[in-house]
Amino acid sequence: MNIVFVEPHFPRNQREFPRVLAQAGANVIGIGETPWDYLDDELKSWMVHYEHVGSVTNLGEMTETVRRIQGSVWVDRLESTIEAHQLVAAQVREALGIPGTSVHTTWLCRDKPSMKEALRRAGVPTAASTGADSAEQVWDFARQVGYPLILKPRDAAGAADTVRVDNDTEMAAALSSMGNYRSIAVEEFISGHEGFYDTITIDGRIELDFVSHYFPGVLEAMRTRWISPQFVATNRIDGGGLYEEIREMGRRVGAALGIGTSATHMEWFHGPKGLKFSEIGARPPGVGCWDLYNAANDMDVYAAWAEAIVHGRVSQRPSRSHSAGIIALRPEQDGVIHGYSGLQDVENRYGRWIIDAHIPSPGTGTQPVAAGYMANAWIRMRHPDFDTLRQMLDDVGRMVHVYAG
Repeated sequence: MNIVFVEPHFPRNQREFPRVLAQAGANVIGIGETPWDYLDDELKSWMVHYEHVGSVTNLGEMTETVRRIQGSVWVDRLESTIEAHQLVAAQVREALGIPGTSVHTTWLCRDKPSMKEALRRAGVPTAASTGADSAEQVWDFARQVGYPLILKPRDAAGAADTVRVDNDTEMAAALSSMGNYRSIAVEEFISGHEGFYDTITIDGRIELDFVSHYFPGVLEAMRTRWISPQFVATNRIDGGGLYEEIREMGRRVGAALGIGTSATHMEWFHGPKGLKFSEIGARPPGVGCWDLYNAANDMDVYAAWAEAIVHGRVSQRPSRSHSAGIIALRPEQDGVIHGYSGLQDVENRYGRWIIDAHIPSPGTGTQPVAAGYMANAWIRMRHPDFDTLRQMLDDVGRMVHVYAG
């Protein structure tokens, strides 16, 4: 099988995908924005060919590059795993007759108002939402639904440029700040606990799945510096109750949107109004989630994905032996890191449960809070008991301080 893989070099964990595709027996043809000479020998060894392009989101350039590859070999699949690359990859597939996730499905997974409308028609509970091309449409929706509301770009990933508004004054300010977007998504704010559901799906069947929880919700975590936010992958997914509801929701979402053979990442809320679907990406999750699943389940999720793509099956099964999570450790202010306290205490108390950590050295420039869970220092841990792991991560958040200025 000859598989074209989009952008194998950046970010760092992208190299895992050509690795496992090659190990599964595929001939991997990379297309990326990094020149060949800058790639390391190990990454080069996993690819039989590489094409350098100016931009992997330039439809014309990508189409011509893949067409040129097709002039030499049969292309069985074209795969991309980053949200911003998904639509162009789907358009190239359809233009050149390559199997994979369709343009329609990809568009529904990126355009949030259209996504939610399709799911409401399929009976999936979602927040009230609309796509707005003008401020007047936003104000009309606010009058109909009431506050609080969430405003975000129609194709945003995660919490990028997402704002909550609670009154007319905040709405006016938000519309002013989002004036560079031609169209935005406006949604009813759903209160409750927030998490995500990740799958590997083959021909519409969910073959592997994982559930994770946010502490606190993403919007609060990405806007509040003093919080050391976490997300935790649970090993209780087979316990029924809410988790079975989430699984059933996932099956209905996949069927409604036409998910075939793909990784998926679905966000959900659970609160006074019950379980509500939030959004989906037809791609793997970001922020190293699969690394947590590997550590928690004695498996290689990347390899399972490759087996699904290349062979149409998954032979590995998660052990559910551990829960695993990450805690982000924020600097006290933006600037340059001066030092840390509490790290030795964490090592002494919880060293056996630490998976890995990223502790930027003093003198390193900080990243803004909104840049995410892995923007600055972080620690990843696992434990057989979900509640114990949560307590451990809370302790880490209290013990470690990151000094900057």
